[in-house]
Amino acid sequence: MQANIALGLVETSSIARGIEVLDAMCKAAGVKPEVHQAISKGKYIIVVSGPLGEVESALAKGVETGGNIVIASHIIRNVHSGALAALNRKVKADKIEAVGIVETKEALPALFAADAAAKAASVHVAEVNTGKGIGGKGYFTVTGEPGAVRTAVTAGVKAIGEDAVVSRIVIPNAHAHTGAAI
Repeated sequence: MQANIALGLVETSSIARGIEVLDAMCKAAGVKPEVHQAISKGKYIIVVSGPLGEVESALAKGVETGGNIVIASHIIRNVHSGALAALNRKVKADKIEAVGIVETKEALPALFAADAAAKAASVHVAEVNTGKGIGGKGYFTVTGEPGAVRTAVTAGVKAIGEDAVVSRIVIPNAHAHTGAAI
């Protein structure tokens, strides 16, 4: 996976206008859509990747196009490859000692928090769910050595703030069946 990839994240309150924002973003700069989908509560989320300058240009155009329907927008500079690989898909770990899960009130903060978690400790990012099929919430799951998982979960929560979190869990010495669930 290419290094120094940035992500642009946009959440809109309208599905139709969200698609218009995606189109404007892709026309404005050389970015790759990683996620673009309708989620619960009639929202639309967009995650694009590319070089930082391209992502900044695309995000600016998306926010301008969306206007007051843009709920949130963020840039993640130099995204951790593990967070990007686990975006809306499960990535199995070779071995599971401890499991950490952070559940967020909104969809996109889960990706922002997962990136911070992966950068803070040597953990495996198993999944980052950005709201599809879970009521517009988000969550991420990391696995690894118990101390590293605790550090990662704490860093993820700190990156988005306690008020954005529904729940955070660290399960040391996770049972084999728990590992199969993630």
